[in-house]
Amino acid sequence: MVAKVYSIDGKELRSIELNDEIFGIDVSSGSIYHAVINELANRRLGTAKTKDRAEVHGSSRKLFKQKGTGRARAGNLRSPTRVKGGVIFGPRPRDYSYKLPKKLKRLAIKSILSLKNKENLIRIVEDFNIENGKTKALVTILKNQVPAERTVLVLNNDLPMVKRAGRNVEWLGVLSYNRLAAHTLFYAKHVVIQETAIKQLSDFFSSKE
Repeated sequence: MVAKVYSIDGKELRSIELNDEIFGIDVSSGSIYHAVINELANRRLGTAKTKDRAEVHGSSRKLFKQKGTGRARAGNLRSPTRVKGGVIFGPRPRDYSYKLPKKLKRLAIKSILSLKNKENLIRIVEDFNIENGKTKALVTILKNQVPAERTVLVLNNDLPMVKRAGRNVEWLGVLSYNRLAAHTLFYAKHVVIQETAIKQLSDFFSSKE
């Protein structure tokens, strides 16, 4: 599978071969679903909490005697059946994160890349770096490639100045080739990949199989 490589000015430079095992596989929607749900679960703080009858503020005195009043029997003000009483089976702090099988996660990433490639949403650009870390310089490069809408930039390395430049762009997500996130990739309308990252993706997934 052949794709075009563009300069940072948006001009066509050359062609590059894409690995069919990464950019041309049958899309596994099930693996994508599980990978996205897993990432969302791992982000959860799990700090939601309500007070039960032992924790809520109020007296523990019995409201009135058990028998002889004609009313329904009642305990204290903290009963869950009363206003301002405790909450029954409310949320407690917990850890929502869980591990996904590595093969399933890799299949999900390859499926997303193949899906984006089939929809012609992948743009390959020559390698570049933002030496001064300026947002304006990065946005200029990206606007020469794709419209200013939800975009993911895949880097060929951990380039801190590029990531710094992209922090302030609300429609941009910046990922390294070896730390791709299924949720970010799947919901992107455009995927811009640096030229060297294409070969690195191929080597990275081949070495993991």
